[in-house]
Amino acid sequence: MKPSDAQFRYGFRPVTRADLPLLGRWLAEPHVAQWWDDPAEGLKSIEGHIDSISVEPFIVELNGKPIGYIQSYDPHLEDGHPYQDQRTGTLGIDQFIGPPELIGKGHGPRLIEAFVELLFDEGAIRVIIDPDPANAAAIRAYEKAGFERFDTRHSEYGPALMLARNADGDFA
Repeated sequence: MKPSDAQFRYGFRPVTRADLPLLGRWLAEPHVAQWWDDPAEGLKSIEGHIDSISVEPFIVELNGKPIGYIQSYDPHLEDGHPYQDQRTGTLGIDQFIGPPELIGKGHGPRLIEAFVELLFDEGAIRVIIDPDPANAAAIRAYEKAGFERFDTRHSEYGPALMLARNADGDFA
């Protein structure tokens, strides 16, 4: 099913401080903690993004119910960001699904597709994502959402397989 199908209506609302306890629980889930910062550090980082100009944090909702977290960021608005080699108009994203019972159900590719389409509608020309190369499930989800591999890097965040999707549909 596609994100527009009535069964799967994904929404994205800005994170508020009231969301922090839920995000803290999700960050402590083993399937999230394996790939994200220490839960306390991750929560502190998300809280810091609430009023950020470079990172926009969102709660992902499925049919009005919170199921995950997604953020977009502009690498050109962060001093020394390792992805400033990307064209202006490129945004990066990071995400996770919180409840473990929703993993492996196809929500990842669908919610990513819906979010990326919103970013393109708002003017982004390219969206990048940088999973750990060992995170095979995430990489499959990103490729199902139309992302293509273009590089492998190592930065302060650790190893990264770089994937991108361009608004014009071309990959170059």
